Amino acid sequence: MPGIGVTPAPEPPHDEEHNRAFTHGALALSTHPMVWGPPGALPDERKLRHLAQALAEVLTGRRAPETVADRLTDRAYRELTRAGRMLRAGRPPFVGGVHMKEPREGAIEMCALVHCGDRNHVLAIRLERRGLQWLCTDFETA
Repeated sequence: MPGIGVTPAPEPPHDEEHNRAFTHGALALSTHPMVWGPPGALPDERKLRHLAQALAEVLTGRRAPETVADRLTDRAYRELTRAGRMLRAGRPPFVGGVHMKEPREGAIEMCALVHCGDRNHVLAIRLERRGLQWLCTDFETA
């Protein structure tokens, strides 16, 4: 079970997979689903940070919601499109420290500090394993 901790900033992609990524906003998302192997496999914190960054960009109006649709459950995606622009940002958002915990096997709860210029926000995300793929089932921001 992973502990709570700060994740270092992601390094720029250098592999072939990221050359096939699509870009909307400041972040290129891989076209592959978020898969972390067999049950019990630890999540890839870099992918979690990328997801948090993409959601922050959607919530500031700098990214279209459909660019993250395959990473959310249908209900979470409906909530995201209904929420619209929830975060005010004087400049593009930047996800800083990410803290993560696993309250039970197959579920991850994380929070991230989102820097938006003069004001910071917090973004909380819950993911659940669906087969080998992790999907965002809920999010909240303040």
